[in-house]
Amino acid sequence: MGGSCTQTRPADRRQVLFLFLLPLFYPALCEQIRYSIPEELAKGSVVGNLARDLGLSVLDVSARKLRVSAEKLLFNVDAESGDLLVKDRIDREQICKERRRCELQLEAVVENPLNIFHIIVVVEDINDHAPQFDKKEIHLDIFESVSVGARISLDPATDPDINMNSVKDYQINPNPYFSLMVRVNSDGGRYPELSLEKPLDREEQRSHSLILTALDGGDPPRSATAQIEISVKDTNDNPPVFSQEEYRLSVSENLPPGSSVLLVTATDRDEGANAEINYYFRSTAQSTRHKFSLDEKTGMIKNNQSLDFEDIERYTMEVEAKDGGGLSSQCKVIIDILDENDNIPEIIITSLSDQILEGSLPGMVVALFKTRDQDSGGNGEVTCHVGRDVPFKIYSSSNNYYKLVTDGDLDREQTVEYNVTITATDRGKPPLSSSTIITLRITDINDNAPLFHQASYVVHVGENNPPGASIAQVSASDPDLGPNGLVSYFIVASDLEPRALSSYV
Repeated sequence: MGGSCTQTRPADRRQVLFLFLLPLFYPALCEQIRYSIPEELAKGSVVGNLARDLGLSVLDVSARKLRVSAEKLLFNVDAESGDLLVKDRIDREQICKERRRCELQLEAVVENPLNIFHIIVVVEDINDHAPQFDKKEIHLDIFESVSVGARISLDPATDPDINMNSVKDYQINPNPYFSLMVRVNSDGGRYPELSLEKPLDREEQRSHSLILTALDGGDPPRSATAQIEISVKDTNDNPPVFSQEEYRLSVSENLPPGSSVLLVTATDRDEGANAEINYYFRSTAQSTRHKFSLDEKTGMIKNNQSLDFEDIERYTMEVEAKDGGGLSSQCKVIIDILDENDNIPEIIITSLSDQILEGSLPGMVVALFKTRDQDSGGNGEVTCHVGRDVPFKIYSSSNNYYKLVTDGDLDREQTVEYNVTITATDRGKPPLSSSTIITLRITDINDNAPLFHQASYVVHVGENNPPGASIAQVSASDPDLGPNGLVSYFIVASDLEPRALSSYV
């Protein structure tokens, strides 16, 4: 939806000056301000000078009440310098989990005039985690008939850090029988494989011990080790072969737990125990293994838990088929989650004016709010409207932000306050909606003159009244509030001269 960053208010000297200066900082009203910081910064660290980047002076910081807001407030503004400071511990892995890009969105709000600015803080990864193997000991059974050059896949190490700080290399201790190869998948993941360099002879040596080391790309690098124990078995010369190297499918996020998702199949040309195939998850994140189960005998994959598109859009796993002789092969499984309209749009009031003067011109901003819908596509597109018979309307701003502005005459003597219902509706099928009610109170101005209860008074006064005697009473009222409604009385005209009049009444 399109929007505008302009505001219309009743003209006075300060507002005329604001409208004159508006083009100087107009881009700040529409464009996002971006900062980049490493995770785990100390509390009180400076992210950037927010006041300067918004075009505000140091005096404006307190005068215009510069502040920031977000769902989880990890930052605050120094009231003296206008610096954006770190308020709480920022752990990229905890906040953004497995996402490659970690961006925190917050809003800066200023008053007099009221406005809002969008800020993105990019949290960069630091090497604060070492690689880790799921198992400290890896047991392998390898038949002595395996040809030189054969590769045996190993369980990779995991590292919650990303990019250069994730796992970058593997090493094994020098030995005459095995070398280490590192396979890089299309998604950039690195997986270690043993390569046989010399024929095995069970009668000569029944077992081999190796040390596998995983290194990340940090400076200095962090590492983890696992012990590999290899038992040499008798001949099995055909590994299992999957019907597909890569399986890919899409399922709805509303799929009930326990549903069958996919059947992977592999065949083996060997006979007997050497052709009996079992299926296992390999190179698969623990979170994915919790969501899905794999039947070792049949290769059927089922979902153990409910799926949520808003949590994870895609699951990637690697399935190993292993025969009774210890040979194995792998296939990749990609499961895309389809979004359903299962989230109600939310309305979040970010700012609300506490004083709305009656007689304000149409277009004055009285509230700022935003909408949020965790669904995607049309399911996440939201439109807003207000109830009928209220002198207010909604303008779309940007990034699901809206302005509630005046759209008619405001007369406190007729209506003291308005309860305005704002409704947000998404474009799902069927659509979902939610509403919120805000109360807007109208502030009085002196827009009504006092009125006498009678247009004229005729008073008959007997002669010889003593001084100080009451001869008549007049009454007037004013519908305005407070001092604007207090009435004072004065004699402004008479048939007598002022001096003569004061000697009588």
